[in-house]
Amino acid sequence: MRDLEGRVAIISGGSSGIGAALARAFARERVRVALLARREGPLRALAQELAAQGVEVLPIPTDVTQEEAVQAAVDRTVDRWGRLDIVVANAGQYVRKPVTAWTVEDFQRSCAVNFYGALHLVLAALPVLRRQREGHIVLMSSLDAKKGLPLDGPYVAAKYALSGIGGVMRQELRDEGIDVTVVYPGRVDTPMIANLKVPWISPKLPPEKVARAVLKAIRKRKAEVIVPWTGYLLYLDLLAPRLADYLVKKLGLSGEPHPASGPTHPPEAENGTHR
Repeated sequence: MRDLEGRVAIISGGSSGIGAALARAFARERVRVALLARREGPLRALAQELAAQGVEVLPIPTDVTQEEAVQAAVDRTVDRWGRLDIVVANAGQYVRKPVTAWTVEDFQRSCAVNFYGALHLVLAALPVLRRQREGHIVLMSSLDAKKGLPLDGPYVAAKYALSGIGGVMRQELRDEGIDVTVVYPGRVDTPMIANLKVPWISPKLPPEKVARAVLKAIRKRKAEVIVPWTGYLLYLDLLAPRLADYLVKKLGLSGEPHPASGPTHPPEAENGTHR
């Protein structure tokens, strides 16, 4: 999909972080954008910012854990513009706990947003893309889905599941003209992980860097995107998992909260995680 001007995109988790950066990047390409997010204030503010630049934008307050709400958002988008070209499942929630403190509810909460929230958007949009025999689905995963890091258990489970279905979808939908890209960003500089201390070798990424990588992937129809490039080192886990474990610990790649900083994420944070 080399020519993006005039296309229609829908982005979940679109009020901040990667979602907002991607909305601005799409706007510069004159893409019409539907923004989905729970927090109505930031959502409206971003929509006004983009509209002031002459961009067609449709803000839709949406809880992605509610399947009917997501379906309604997709229907509104198609009713408004008559088509849908790019679907970005980006909404996320970061649940960070050691294994000794895990509860089933932690995994249910993580999967509700990170996995089922993405699945709701994909399933709602897929009939539209199939009728058109054209489209691009972007699933925002995490480097945690390449190598599960300590303390990230519930988040890792959801992102591994998301990456897994991304590979299945890519193979099954290829002949219908629908591309699927799974994005594996490292930790992204968002309020959600503001209190997380990370090592020098793996600094927090600006959301704009991830957004640029996503646009490039859509144009080049890439199957996967890993950003930053140092994320490719995690493939070592396939060949020598114990060595990879040692390096994660030695380099402090799992991160740690700043002293006396409290939780690493707000209870109902959106659109942050390693994003």
